[in-house]
Amino acid sequence: MISNLNLNQYKIFYCVASTGNISRASELLYISQPAISKSVSKLEENLGTVLFMRNHRGVILTEEGKILYDSLKTAFSSIDYAESRIKQNSLLEIGNIRISASATLCRYILIPYLNEFVKKYPHIKITIECQSSVGVITALEKNTIDIGLAVRPQHGKSIDFFSLGEIEDIFVASQAYIDNLKLRENTGELLTARSQTEIFSKANLMMLDKMNLTRKHVDSYLNENKIEATHAIEIDNMELLVEFAKIGLGIGCVIKEFIEPDIINGSLIQIPLMKPVPKREIGFIHMNNTTLNSSARKFIDFYKEAGNLIKK
Repeated sequence: MISNLNLNQYKIFYCVASTGNISRASELLYISQPAISKSVSKLEENLGTVLFMRNHRGVILTEEGKILYDSLKTAFSSIDYAESRIKQNSLLEIGNIRISASATLCRYILIPYLNEFVKKYPHIKITIECQSSVGVITALEKNTIDIGLAVRPQHGKSIDFFSLGEIEDIFVASQAYIDNLKLRENTGELLTARSQTEIFSKANLMMLDKMNLTRKHVDSYLNENKIEATHAIEIDNMELLVEFAKIGLGIGCVIKEFIEPDIINGSLIQIPLMKPVPKREIGFIHMNNTTLNSSARKFIDFYKEAGNLIKK
């Protein structure tokens, strides 16, 4: 390992070798000529060899000196390049952020934030990883991501959670599916809260897969309210689930805030419930005990200043 003293000696040697003159090196380094001569002599003593030969014009490198100079030239060039890159990155605000969220939250929540953030910081590289909220928390703890977007974790003393508000799970279907179900079951009382148990026992109920936190949350609601989903269909993507509901394949369990336009325009009908599914809080998350790079800090400052873009 090179000590600070040796590193200074190498810098002095390199300057003398580059200029070929101790006097010129003294001017460039703002070090006295005797101090430079002493440093070179000390370096030669440490290496056990002669690095310079003196003549009337200054100094000339020995063969050993040329070997050392060529190596230092490469090393110092690499340092200069690294410094230049760092300064350029700082000037252009170049960096990297690793973000993770579920595919649904990516689609409906993260994209609006990234859209505005990229306009402000176009040179920052953003890596996106889609996974469940459980996977997001695990990735944060393992430091494989910088920032997550997920449902508020139950236990998170070392986690900074910035709330974006609550989301509500609801059940929807197309009018055509509801009409066909009425004909098939010979009843006109399917769209009342009191008929909730009956409609779920007779309809195709489309939900996310059992490993998804949303599915676990909804299953808990169904169990607590003694509602049996006789014909449950698993779909691993909420966007597909919404589209399947629109074309009349069944009743879909979706997040209300993400499909409100479909309810407003009538392409989906909300199924009334005796008791609503408890709401959940979502937000951006990062670990308090992890040192984040400047780019990640910029994104954190950005989303905290922007607040909830979805409501705007």
